[in-house]
Amino acid sequence: MARNSIGKLQVAINNKQDVKKQLEVIGEGIRASEAAQNDKKTKKWPETWAIKAYLSSYLSLIDPNEGNSEKYFVSANEAIDSATRLDKFQANAKLIQASIFNVNIKKQAKATAAFKNNEFTTAVNLLKEVSDFFPTDTTLAMNTAIAAQNVRSFDNALFYFKRAKDNGVKNPAVFQNMAAIYTSKLQVDLAIRTLEEGIKLNQYDVNLTNDYINLLLDNEQYSKAIKVIEETLKVTTDNKLLYFLYGYLHQNNSNYSTAELAYNKALEMDENYFDALYQLGVAYVDSANEALKANNAETGQKFVSLINRAEITLLQ
Repeated sequence: MARNSIGKLQVAINNKQDVKKQLEVIGEGIRASEAAQNDKKTKKWPETWAIKAYLSSYLSLIDPNEGNSEKYFVSANEAIDSATRLDKFQANAKLIQASIFNVNIKKQAKATAAFKNNEFTTAVNLLKEVSDFFPTDTTLAMNTAIAAQNVRSFDNALFYFKRAKDNGVKNPAVFQNMAAIYTSKLQVDLAIRTLEEGIKLNQYDVNLTNDYINLLLDNEQYSKAIKVIEETLKVTTDNKLLYFLYGYLHQNNSNYSTAELAYNKALEMDENYFDALYQLGVAYVDSANEALKANNAETGQKFVSLINRAEITLLQ
């Protein structure tokens, strides 16, 4: 009778019968399987437990009563364990696998509910289990990573972001988040390589590029940062911050004329850009001091001219 219930359930599903009818069919099957599990002979049959696992797992998905749903979710897991242990020849493998599939769908729903109730750790643990069952589901992997990041479980976040990436996700946010985690773990080289990988897949993405440049600057890789900015400015010509950074890096290398050109380019986009105004004034002062070292006929005139420019710029 329990075996027949699976066939009846499939007919009910295929005929799109309502939940009430499906629950009636499942109820008959579960009662039959429970009778079988209490029989001395049939309680050792793996089929008894596999059928109960499948019916209970499906019921946990469709029963609108949350208490019943949870009860049969627990029952399904217990039956899956018994069926797996007894099914030495894997004669019921398909039924057991279908039960595990249903249980993981239920876990995903439970994880969503846990988040709504601010039970973040519970949600993360459930999502990890579901993602491990569906390892190629990139959306699930990303959601698991984000959830883990929210509870500061950074190793788990990194693992599931990497799973999403390895399965083809090109979303810039994945690479940004991974790089941020590597940076927090002081694994700067890995952070840099991760951003480089992300930029290859998302050429000239503003946020990725900015993170990459900032990381290079934070770690004093100035020559590399200059090259990255130069390449970016060939295609992104409306980013005042990049022009400012380009000017600042050249100013630090005593390339004052290049720095002045870059600052002026930034100011063409925003004439009130304070950082660019200030550094341009400083660059004029630096150039004036440099001019004094030349000690030729034009030194005095050039020095005064540059100092005047500096004063005008800084007064702005």
